[in-house]
Amino acid sequence: MLPKKKEHPKEKSGLHPRNKHRERYDFKKLMASCPELRPFVRVNEFKDESVDFFNPEAVKTLNKALLKHFYGIQHWDIPKNYLCPPIPGRADYIHHIADLLANLNPRGSKVPRGNRINCLDIGVGANCVYPIIGHHEYGWSFVGADIDPISIKSAENIIEKNPALKGEIELRLQPNPKDIFRGIIRQDERFDLTLCNPPFHASAADAQAGTVRKLRNLKQQKAVKPSLNFGGQQNELWCEGGEERFIGDMVRQSRQFAHSCLWFTTLVSKSANLKGAYKALQQAQAVDVKTISMSQGNKTSRLVAWTFLSPDQQKAWATTRWR
Repeated sequence: MLPKKKEHPKEKSGLHPRNKHRERYDFKKLMASCPELRPFVRVNEFKDESVDFFNPEAVKTLNKALLKHFYGIQHWDIPKNYLCPPIPGRADYIHHIADLLANLNPRGSKVPRGNRINCLDIGVGANCVYPIIGHHEYGWSFVGADIDPISIKSAENIIEKNPALKGEIELRLQPNPKDIFRGIIRQDERFDLTLCNPPFHASAADAQAGTVRKLRNLKQQKAVKPSLNFGGQQNELWCEGGEERFIGDMVRQSRQFAHSCLWFTTLVSKSANLKGAYKALQQAQAVDVKTISMSQGNKTSRLVAWTFLSPDQQKAWATTRWR
């Protein structure tokens, strides 16, 4: 007897209202946009079309299809074993930080659009996904920073092969891995937003254990041999002290650029790390701090945003830069 077909909600209500991925994947449309996806699509035991999320090549090709179908990206690829991020979650981050700007827009509560909105992606990665989504959805311009030359080269290749991205995304190699903003933000340069997905784990062993847990959840069985289905290099997955230390360093260093940016933001994957983030923000004397909950399936994360500008300075920023 076949397993009873699962009942899936028609809409992923946990995602942001403007997120293009609230509905379930329409694999027929995705395959029409990206025929490369066809060999990876199969009907599962519940008679649903899907891909094997245990297969790194299937995951990467699904990303290609999503970026092509929803964001007009004709050519996208990443080096083997580099991070292949979940597109719906990345889109959610972009839409939530867009709301931060909308709340200050002197033209009403609308998201300010166009390349006059300048964003800094800390850890742009080989995939360049945040700038791709942010530019397509809102026309924003981006600076993408990374400590890894291979990531920078890969992101440059994506930009070069997609004319709509040329001149809208600039990439900068961070010369000092201990610096987050210094060496990237130039004198008199202004950013409306910074965003970041910090390294999640504190060590290589921790990252490997996390991968085993992820695979066990995907396969609903014991995973013995780790296989990074979503990929990831050392600097993408772990750093000394893990997410908690990285965010603390980011907050402390952001203070030095208090007037260079309107809103600093970061993803906080582990709720246990919020306490340390709030303490660092208090010590850095952030004027305003916001925490935004984000949900994708069974996974819950949160976005923390902070600014050193007073309400009057925030209004002046929006009035002078966005008109």
